[in-house]
Amino acid sequence: MGLADQAKDLLGDNADKVKDVIDDAAEAVKEKTPDQVDGLVDQAAEKVKDVIDGQ
Repeated sequence: MGLADQAKDLLGDNADKVKDVIDDAAEAVKEKTPDQVDGLVDQAAEKVKDVIDGQ
């Protein structure tokens, strides 16, 4: 089993936890950046979570 396959298996088993971390990271970024970028940060977080859901 290759590294990519191992990562997919690990992600599949912990997808909800990973998505929670993504949300936490997005909130941290939004606290450190101007309010004008909040929408972009939210969009990026959602796209990453969509990729996770597709795995």
